[in-house]
Amino acid sequence: MTKVLVVDDSALVRKLFGRVLAEDPDFTVQVARNGLEALAQLDTFQPDVITLDVQMPQMNGLQCLDRIMVQRPCPVVMVSTVTDEGAEATLEALRLGAVDFVAKPSGAVSLRMQQFGPTLKEKVRTAAAARLPASHRLRERVQFRTGGGTATRRRKEPPADVTDDRATPPATGDGLVLVGTSTGGPPALEALLTPLSADFPWPVLVAQHMPAGFTGPLARRLAGLCAVNVVEVTGPTRLEAGRVYIGRGDADLVVSKRPSGLIAMTVPSDPDYPWHPSTDRLVRSAMQYVPPTQLIGVLMTGMGDDGADALASLRREGGTTIAEAEETAVVWGMPGELVRMGGAAYVLPLPGIAQRLQKLVPRAARP
Repeated sequence: MTKVLVVDDSALVRKLFGRVLAEDPDFTVQVARNGLEALAQLDTFQPDVITLDVQMPQMNGLQCLDRIMVQRPCPVVMVSTVTDEGAEATLEALRLGAVDFVAKPSGAVSLRMQQFGPTLKEKVRTAAAARLPASHRLRERVQFRTGGGTATRRRKEPPADVTDDRATPPATGDGLVLVGTSTGGPPALEALLTPLSADFPWPVLVAQHMPAGFTGPLARRLAGLCAVNVVEVTGPTRLEAGRVYIGRGDADLVVSKRPSGLIAMTVPSDPDYPWHPSTDRLVRSAMQYVPPTQLIGVLMTGMGDDGADALASLRREGGTTIAEAEETAVVWGMPGELVRMGGAAYVLPLPGIAQRLQKLVPRAARP
């Protein structure tokens, strides 16, 4: 039985969310009107998952989340409005430790719950199985529990890299890095992209499962943190070295070719692919125009299996593939499926993926 705490200042939202979740026999639900009430229930109710509204009086969602991660860490799904302000706050919440988010239905919430309900239950169920880093804010947690003492952090050896014996670096020349991720993706993308230098010689294309209102703020946030230039793809865009292209939410990102060279395009989502932007569709489109030996596919944290089939095909045809290791993935769905299919040339903890990319991209391609 999964215990879920619904935190929202709207009585209607609490009622509707509670009713939808309580329909599932696997969930036991309690509610809280604000962040202060939520904190009071951490030790009494001991929730397995919390859905947390971003905007609340007295203590907003970010303040409450910050305290949860110190007082009693557990998976948190943020509930956000689809606005620039809501998106920015949601991305900050993911950085603070939330494992996922869901966009609150707009307009008459009660009329949209039939469509929204399955998404909410899926997000909560996935969050319940999510992995929270044991070392996340360890010192602050110990200080909270001991009343301010200092914490002694046990040194933990990083997970070992796993390499397929067939793994070989791609041939020299131009190529593309293709990245797919979902739940837990924004912090993982930050860890992947911030170590890359501004002169990284290949374009990087990213399929991050997100609604349309969130990918633009994600691209802007990453652009402010990274040496490489990060942009959201909203129309045909020429691919250039040292640039990262984030697929627009609720659509698919594909590679195409014009006389001037390769381009990235946003196209309407294809119902044959269940998640969007689709990693499978991105990889297959790139394989139409770029030799497999000039492609590196990276599959990071996320629920489901998007990207696994296409990247396994890429590997069979001579491409290079990297799966995030289970030890660091918030949800080891997508990369885990690639590993189970035998399609991962490298299985690496998150901090090692950027290092491996910089070794794999041919030096001859560097300016």
